[in-house]
This record gives sequence, structure tokens and C-alpha cells, in this order.
Amino acid sequence: MSDRGYRPPRALSPLREHLRETFWFAPSLTLVCAIVLWFAASALDEQLVGYLQDERAYDEIKDLVAVAEDTKQIVVTVSSAMMTFIGVVFSISLVAVQMASGQLTPRVVRIFVRSRISKLTLSVFLATFVFSLLVLSSYESETDPHLVTSVPFVQSVLTAALVGLSLLLFIAYVSSTLRLMQVGPVVDRITRDSFRVLARMPAGLPQEGPLGAESGQLVHEGRAGVLRDVNVARLVRAARHQGVVLRLIPRLGDFVVPGTPVLAVHGGAAPPRHALRYTVSVGVERTLHQDLAFGLRQLSDIALRALSSAVNDPTTAVQCLDRIVQFLAAVVDLPLGAVHHRDRKGVVRLVQDVPGWADLVDLGFEEVRRCAADSPQVTRRLLAGIDDLLLLAPPGRRQPLVRHRALLTQAVERTVRGAAEREFALLPDRQGIG
Repeated sequence: MSDRGYRPPRALSPLREHLRETFWFAPSLTLVCAIVLWFAASALDEQLVGYLQDERAYDEIKDLVAVAEDTKQIVVTVSSAMMTFIGVVFSISLVAVQMASGQLTPRVVRIFVRSRISKLTLSVFLATFVFSLLVLSSYESETDPHLVTSVPFVQSVLTAALVGLSLLLFIAYVSSTLRLMQVGPVVDRITRDSFRVLARMPAGLPQEGPLGAESGQLVHEGRAGVLRDVNVARLVRAARHQGVVLRLIPRLGDFVVPGTPVLAVHGGAAPPRHALRYTVSVGVERTLHQDLAFGLRQLSDIALRALSSAVNDPTTAVQCLDRIVQFLAAVVDLPLGAVHHRDRKGVVRLVQDVPGWADLVDLGFEEVRRCAADSPQVTRRLLAGIDDLLLLAPPGRRQPLVRHRALLTQAVERTVRGAAEREFALLPDRQGIG
């Protein structure tokens, strides 16, 4: 989180992330590409037949017609079979989403929605289906080489290539989906996404002096919802043109309603409304694009679900604690609390509030600690994680860790009967219980 080497976010970054959260964009774009590809292949077939007719190579035209007739049945079979494949892909996706949502947390459904291999597989299947239908319309009943205007030779070759690609993607899709149905790959994916958010945050050099006096506020005028992300590049540009500093009042992940202030203006008049259009994105749920705390929220949710009496899976909770400790160890000595976005001249133009160290520690440990008192596997791992963080944390950041260690010890002493069992439950162990 250092300003050295910091590159301002690109203006299209929020749009790209929003498109990744949808499941319609990639298939729709692929269908358009399939239609364009068919037009190009059809034009090549016409040019090929025209060239052979100019060269009076009628025997070669007859051979092309024969090959096309032989492949026609294959194309017919492909066009009907691809719909079956598409149904299988949807069935596997729905089962995987249902199992992951029930056993882990509904928040992990976004992983399946954002899965590149799932979108690519569905897109190629749909493209193959549409392309094969278009190829069928290119077949002619005319067999006289003097009258033939087009033979779908190139189109048939491309259909075969699309079928081969579809089969390879189907194998990759099944393998990827089976991995995402396991706890380990899911928590690893959440952790990697959290580190990507951390890597994009420019906080490091503080604001030189306090902000100027607040000169105004801008209220939210859209629909009520969760603050998903902000278009940092557009906000910085608007603040630079106006010569002011903007401060984002709510945190990412906060629920905002119409009429509540979202931006404070410091040092001058507020930028015009049109300059701030599409700078704040509100949706129905949080995303990991810019939300530093959302990864810990998901890991905590999975651990809490695992510790519930309905699931009773402390090993999964330990796996989540491994990743929580990993993330906290990465931010233990980094400046937190505020992000300062600068323009190209290095002047701070946007100040964004982010969770502080104590907030992240509480998010990672508070709820898990409350539910783990009667699970020695989890208490041992939690104590080991806190002790590791105490070794890494500077003196000013040890108090939240010491507090959670003391509260966990008190909870175990109240819950667990027998001195030997309490001693066992309070013995730090990075694996919990082996």
C-alpha cells in the first residue's frame, strides 16, 4: 500500500468489474462474434468456388461438394447435440452453486458468477450451436459444378474446430467446478481476491496537513443499496478540474439511502453534477472490487456456518482461520484507516475511509471467537494465529490482539469443564488438532 509505483485506476475499471459480475455479457458478445465469423467464412467459401470456376477446376468443385455433403450430417448432429451440452453445463452450475451456498455461505455464489471458465464454456457452446445452424443454411441442393455458387467447406472446418474446442472446454469446466465445490479452493480464491484489492490500494503517504474546511456535501440521489465501488479516476479528475478535495463519507459496503451524504467537498465549490455522474455505484450486495473488508467477511461467514450445530465442521473453520491470519499478517504493519488518491501531479484529490487495523481484527476474530469456545480444534488454532500476529505486530497494534486472546481464554474457562480439558483447549496449535 505504498504510493511508490502507484498507478491511478483506469476510468473503465468499475465498468469492467460490473460486467464480470454479470453472466450475460460474455455469451452475448460471443454470439455476435459467431455471426460475424459465419459471414466471413461464407464469403471465403464463395471466393473459393469463384476462383475454381475461373480456373475451370470443376473436378475440384465436385470434390468440395462431396466433402460438404459428407459433413452435412455431422453439422446437423452438432447443432442438436450442443443444446444437450448446454443443458448439462447449466445443471452442473446450478448444483455446484446450491451446494456451495448451503454448505459455505451465499456470498460465495459470486465466485461462480465471475468464473471465467464457466462463462467461456457456455459462450463457446452457444457460439457453436448458432454457427452450426447458420452453416446448415449455406448448403445448396445444386450439384452441377457450373452452377454452384458456394460450398460450405471453410464453414464445415470451422464447425469441427468449434466442436473440438467445446469438448476441451467441457473437460476444463468440469474440473474447475469440482474444485470450486471444495472448501480449500474457495477460501484460497477469496484470499487471492482480497490481496488483489490490497494491491490496488494506494494509501501510504498521508495527506500533507489537514484537509481544508468542508465547504459542502453531495447527497445520494439514486436507489437505496450497498455502496459497491466508486469510479476513482473520474472523481479525481472532477476534483482536479475544480481545485478541491473530495472525501467519500460512507465506507464501501455501507448501505446508503437517497438523501444521505456520500461526498464531502473541501477547499472550494462542489464540482458540477454532470462531472460526478456514474462515479458512485450502488447495488444489492457487496463486491470485492474495492472493498477491503469483504474478503474477511466471507471467510468469517464460512467459519461461522462450519461451527453451527447444523454443520459442525471445525476443520473448515480452521481453514478459514488460516486465511484470516494470512491476510491480517499482510496488513499488520501497513497504514490503514484512509486512502489518499492523488492526481498526476501528486496532489491529494480524493480521501476514502477504509477499515482500520482494529476493525479488521474484530471482523476476522470476533464472531468466530464467540462460537468457538466449545471447539478445542478452533480455539487452539485461533490462539496460535493471535500469537503469530503478536510477534509481527508493532507495539501500537497489539492491543486488539491481546484483547481477543484474553476474551477467548475467558470464554473457554467458562465453557469447558475440567482443568485438563481447559489446558488442552488453550494450547496454541497451528493445525488445531493435527
